Amino acid sequence: MGIRTWRDYSKPKRIEIYIRWSMYAMTVFAPLSLLPLACQQVPRQSSPLAAVLLSVLMLLGTVVSVPLIRAALRCHVHGGQVPVRLLLAHAALSQAAIWLPLLVGPHHRQQPTALLVSSEVVLLVWAVAPAIALRPRVLAPAALAMVLLSLPPAVIATGDPAWSLGQLVGSLIGLSACAASCRCSAWMVKVAWELDTAREAQSRLAVAEERLRFSRDLHDVLGRNLTTMALKAELAVQLSRRGRPEAADQMVEVQRIAQESQREVREVVRGYRTADLAAEVTGARSVLRAAGIECRVDLGPDPATLPALAQSVLGWVVREAATNVLRHSEATLVSVRLWTQQERAVLELVNDGVRAGVAAPGGSGLAGLRERLTAHGGELATEARERSFTLRASLPLAQGTADEKELAA
Repeated sequence: MGIRTWRDYSKPKRIEIYIRWSMYAMTVFAPLSLLPLACQQVPRQSSPLAAVLLSVLMLLGTVVSVPLIRAALRCHVHGGQVPVRLLLAHAALSQAAIWLPLLVGPHHRQQPTALLVSSEVVLLVWAVAPAIALRPRVLAPAALAMVLLSLPPAVIATGDPAWSLGQLVGSLIGLSACAASCRCSAWMVKVAWELDTAREAQSRLAVAEERLRFSRDLHDVLGRNLTTMALKAELAVQLSRRGRPEAADQMVEVQRIAQESQREVREVVRGYRTADLAAEVTGARSVLRAAGIECRVDLGPDPATLPALAQSVLGWVVREAATNVLRHSEATLVSVRLWTQQERAVLELVNDGVRAGVAAPGGSGLAGLRERLTAHGGELATEARERSFTLRASLPLAQGTADEKELAA
């Protein structure tokens, strides 16, 4: 399996990756950039091992934060449970990084700013994953507990309770802003996935509604006639058993109703298949533009000059291609071209939304189009390139005229 490029991912997946890696950057690079300042908190009278230990604690905190953020975002968007032990371990490492400078030896009251700044950053980094994983009623007391536990180092470092109280208020405001930002980002990812799911459901629903309409039309046409045929056939059987000559009249009536039903089914199928190619192109362009996809149309000959059956078949090609673009691609541009060549109508649709594992032809929709075109002497060709997918349908115009005469007969 090759390395997937950015365009190979769906739009919701891109949003999720962008948000997740933004959180990674904040939780990893902020502590690493603060590491020299944090090591300055360790008194010079202490052993160098203390600075090493502080560095290890901060690095472990960043290492734990990465899988924790990934799990929290996945559970928030797709459901599940965040590992509680991982949350507790991350909180313990954060508190250890705040308290360590006071535990290894004498503190520096001459430079309390370093301790205060590093404590604030450690608390903000800690808040990212819990803001996504925990509900607000659980997150609020957890954040308050973390701030209160980090307050004694500030009091010891500054020797001024008023300054420490100001740090408490500032920490709560910073944590609230960070938690709100992270939670809103996770909510955006969840909404993106829900919108993508709703779009696919809408496409499936449109297909199901069309199938339901067709089946309802067939039921309305055949239901009454078939019931009448069954009753008359049963009556003919009874009359024939009694040797009555009226049985032949009943069978003639059954034959007439069967021929009438065949004619009505042909009308239903003709009405189902007949479509205005220009209307289908206009509808597809409207739907694609509503989805944020630019659609360029170049209809060389006037579609109205084509045979009705050719318009119907090519109209189905446009409808199926537009549906595939909406459901299976990440296109930003779709071009539709129509031209005639050697007594054949050629329709070509190209989109730039190729995705790995999706663009390859062979789905049931394309198979149905290929069968429909083959039945009328047409051809369907597909071509997937690195950045585009081309669908080209060709149909002989003479064949379309012959089929129309056959249907009308």
